[in-house]
Amino acid sequence: MRSFVTVGLVLGFLVAPAFAQTPPPALPTANHRALAAGYKALTLCSAIFTAREAGASRTQASVEAHEFVGIYPELQPLIADLPVETFETEIAVTWDAVAPPRVAQFTPGRGCTIMPTGFVGGMREIRSVSRRTSAPTLPTGSADGDVAALDATVGQAFAGDFGTGAVTTGVVVLQDGKIVAERYAPDFGPDIPQRTWSVAKSLAGTVIGAAVQRGEVDPDAPAAIANWQAAEDPRRAITLDALMRMSSGLTSDTAGNRTDALYFGGTAVDEQAPGWPLIAPVGTRFRYANNDILLAVMAIAPTFEAHPPHALFDRLGMTHTWAETDWRGNYMMSSQVWTTARDLARFGQLYAQDGVWEGERLLPEGWRTRVTTPSGPQPPTGTFGYGATFWLMNREEGVPADAFSANGNRGQYVVIVPSRNVVIVRRGEDPAGQGFNIAAFTRDVLAALN
Repeated sequence: MRSFVTVGLVLGFLVAPAFAQTPPPALPTANHRALAAGYKALTLCSAIFTAREAGASRTQASVEAHEFVGIYPELQPLIADLPVETFETEIAVTWDAVAPPRVAQFTPGRGCTIMPTGFVGGMREIRSVSRRTSAPTLPTGSADGDVAALDATVGQAFAGDFGTGAVTTGVVVLQDGKIVAERYAPDFGPDIPQRTWSVAKSLAGTVIGAAVQRGEVDPDAPAAIANWQAAEDPRRAITLDALMRMSSGLTSDTAGNRTDALYFGGTAVDEQAPGWPLIAPVGTRFRYANNDILLAVMAIAPTFEAHPPHALFDRLGMTHTWAETDWRGNYMMSSQVWTTARDLARFGQLYAQDGVWEGERLLPEGWRTRVTTPSGPQPPTGTFGYGATFWLMNREEGVPADAFSANGNRGQYVVIVPSRNVVIVRRGEDPAGQGFNIAAFTRDVLAALN
């Protein structure tokens, strides 16, 4: 175990205006610097150490070239110059001349955790877990359709044809459960995990579905959040289903409810997520919010002692998938899951097979219908609808009406088309403002397949 040494950090900022009438840019706040350091520490930790556990390799230079480009604008100018120290199971990033570095710690089988700002050393009390170390490889086959057209479409994804400035890092296409197309960008490959961002929300919905199948939770019952149990608390009416559908009615502080303090600041889920008040009656307003999924996972936490998320992933052969937690052990399954494109293809195939895997029903009969059926309020903009932790592609031209997807920041997509028995995984590191047209990509992939 290392000892902390206070390291001075001198940050220089250009504040002279170009013109007299132009106000100088605001200096970054201490909070911005701390968040930037947390972002850097956690991302480096997760990328480097999960790749190592997967038997692959990522370097700091590779992560800086991909994961640190086009991030949140208030953090982007800060992140490159923050000094990094790498230890056996830790990454420490200096951000202040007096405060301790921001620290992310790796636990085998569980991934990385960002420690609270001000943390001064010691290992958190989260035990490593034994994981399934191998699984049958996904079978490969020749596409039933126009192979040349499929290859060309996949190539276009890497060439930027489905979004100017979009950066594709990996594509896997399954047809009838077999890999019929697979390609990766340099620095990536079948054993290189990436952060799922909000694809984790659909993974969370799947973990919830597995708990429903085991008879451990009722999605239509009020969510079991201890903070809401007072008789006069109106949040007692929020069901697990409402949380999964982003219709809880809870206040969200920003669009998308970014929850930076949780993701990079070291605040714990059970400290922050349950505290938001209602702003709308339950089930009357759609508001895409990280907190809703964090709360849904928190509500089923008692089931994790016997059935932690990684047990389901291992059952599916998703042995290169890490569901990360905060420093108190709460799962961060609104965003903090690292996995590979092949593992996401397995996840998608579970839904293509209506929740059955190797002859065993892992999700309730009708669960796929449930999570892909819109109920109540829908997103006010865009063409995608929303079910329960999944997006709906039923209004996209050239895409079958039963297509649905798990979508995440920076271009993470898992598209499931049950009527065609096709799964499409696209991984990316798209800079902010540079979107990938997943509907067009899906249309063109399907057009190449019979």
